[in-house]
Amino acid sequence: MDPSKVFCHNPQCPARGKTGCGNIGVHSRKENRYICHVCGKTFAESKGTVFYHLRYPVEFVTQMITLLAYGCPIPAIVAAFGLDERTVSSWQRRAGKHCQKVHNHLVQQPRDLGQIQADEIRVKHQGGIAWLAMALQVSTRLWLGGIVGAHRDGNLINRLIERVRGCALYCSLLFCVDGYIAYVPAIQKVFRTPVLTGKRGRPYLRAWEHICIVQVMKQVSMKRVVGVVRRIAQGTSKQVQGLLQQTQNTIHAHVAYIERLNGTFRSRIAALARRGRCLARQLPVIQHSMYLVGTVYNFCEPHHSLRKTLYLPSNRRHWVQRTPAIAAGIADHIWTMQELLSYQVPLPPWEPPKRRGRPSRQTKELIRRWFL
Repeated sequence: MDPSKVFCHNPQCPARGKTGCGNIGVHSRKENRYICHVCGKTFAESKGTVFYHLRYPVEFVTQMITLLAYGCPIPAIVAAFGLDERTVSSWQRRAGKHCQKVHNHLVQQPRDLGQIQADEIRVKHQGGIAWLAMALQVSTRLWLGGIVGAHRDGNLINRLIERVRGCALYCSLLFCVDGYIAYVPAIQKVFRTPVLTGKRGRPYLRAWEHICIVQVMKQVSMKRVVGVVRRIAQGTSKQVQGLLQQTQNTIHAHVAYIERLNGTFRSRIAALARRGRCLARQLPVIQHSMYLVGTVYNFCEPHHSLRKTLYLPSNRRHWVQRTPAIAAGIADHIWTMQELLSYQVPLPPWEPPKRRGRPSRQTKELIRRWFL
């Protein structure tokens, strides 16, 4: 037990989410519990992880969630290990919520994306048909997130572009999408910055400069692709060519990377299979499965196209495997499944209470130590 790597999980504690500040001590080594000396609360070592309040061994739960993340159906796990179907479903739901927190904390950070590809997948569930929209950074193959909606409309695309907006820095961006008409107005609407003038009322929204949009439309005849039409919806041909050379070293825009990622999700989520009989009962089940598969893809699975060549002193070539998270600078090594499920997302920093009058001496001391 290392108290320097643990933070307080109490939402009311001024020292919440901070590590290495000397406020955490060991409360019980037998029960693996810590204590916060600021608020006096104790908490288990597994607090904030998937394994919190589970009676099964950590290794066993990790194996079951690994099977779920790589496409093993729940009935197969129930038949093979003698578990209850509700237990396995609860583990999948718990892992999906945890992976969503990890994704929002680590991936939803501003970075230079360069080129983004987006697409939608048709989903079958018990109530009918739903849609799953996802986005991908081309240069690092990083999955930027997805949105599950009941309809394929502008609301679904707007929510997806807003999630991409949370990952993007103010710089040149290239969007490669299909011919769906909702993409262009959604990108133009979301990628705007308010201009503060000090006057009352809603500020003026200025559109981002150097945003290019290319729509790639396939021409299909007799269920076969016979041609591809590329249309520049925003930007100039010179800007598009420059961003393509910078991000994927080519001159032709395409959506092959996001379609390849769609194939990965289809093979690991039964409800996304084209001609399968397995249906998702509710839309939240699809969302939990999506975040579980997507986070494992980002952090735990080496990508073949991202590997680098390292030459040893004996002039022998050695391949260095990398995940999309390593390529994006989020992680420095390939995570194990247990490491992902045990990752503790820190709480947001404490903010002093807003009260009238002068703050007390004790409040000033808390602000000086934990807020400034």
